[in-house]
Amino acid sequence: MKTRTKALLAFGGLVVLAVIVNLLVPSEGKNEEFQPQNEFKLDPWIPLELGPFDMSINKAVLYLVLACALTSAAMLYIANRMQGRPNRVQTAVEAAYDLARNQISGSNMDSRMSLKWFPFVGTLFFFILFSNMIGYVPLPTNSEHTFSLFGLELPSFAIYAATANLSIPLMLTLMVWFAYHAEGVKAHGFVGYLKGWIPAGTPNRLKPVLFVIEVISQFVRIVSLSVRLFANILAGHLLILFMGGGLVVLLGLAALGVFTLPLAIIFFMFEIVLIAGLQAFIFATLTSIYLGAATAEGH
Repeated sequence: MKTRTKALLAFGGLVVLAVIVNLLVPSEGKNEEFQPQNEFKLDPWIPLELGPFDMSINKAVLYLVLACALTSAAMLYIANRMQGRPNRVQTAVEAAYDLARNQISGSNMDSRMSLKWFPFVGTLFFFILFSNMIGYVPLPTNSEHTFSLFGLELPSFAIYAATANLSIPLMLTLMVWFAYHAEGVKAHGFVGYLKGWIPAGTPNRLKPVLFVIEVISQFVRIVSLSVRLFANILAGHLLILFMGGGLVVLLGLAALGVFTLPLAIIFFMFEIVLIAGLQAFIFATLTSIYLGAATAEGH
């Protein structure tokens, strides 16, 4: 049977199933009460305000703690159980370590800088990777919608990621931004570092223009580095939310779920297999590039 025929039969089966579902569960009309954006609303679980600072414990804090704990525990567990003949888990971790050590740090910084900054870059890589990965594990964090279990009202299961909150990627980005500028000033001096922003041989009349452009680009890096990570993770979660049932609830059309649920599964696999690791790799790689460029002779 040809692929085209199989695809048409599969689509026809979905249409028939959608008709059956629509007969069994008629449309209830648009649901005005459902607010999908509330899935990313951070309701305080334990209110804690220190003057002007809101330090309340919420699900974003929970995911941060989980990401830190998993990153530390995984590395310590593997480090204490290294074997001459590695098992699959050790092999996977060694491959990830080699990627961070040689491909991300080693290929974008000189040996001295790589040796100094690999712990920081490697920590960024693994922390963002673990944070993104656990963001696709359903946990009981939705306090707006609860369910009863043995008389206890518990939060319903939902997916969320700390990196889907802009404040987390922004803080990581600011750490990187100040770090590579500090290294650049340390390597070349303050004036020499600023002079290095202008390519050698540039005519004097163009130097002020290029300097202003370079200053703007340095600040744009804060936006690009943080928003890239935040937007990709947030968009992935929104797609899964809407395709996995959000549109069905919002429109009150159960038959629509026959078509959106397979798409949700595809999006889920795509996000967890590719996007979670890719965004960690990009963030760590750009960090290494910025550090290497700031201290290079021809930066």
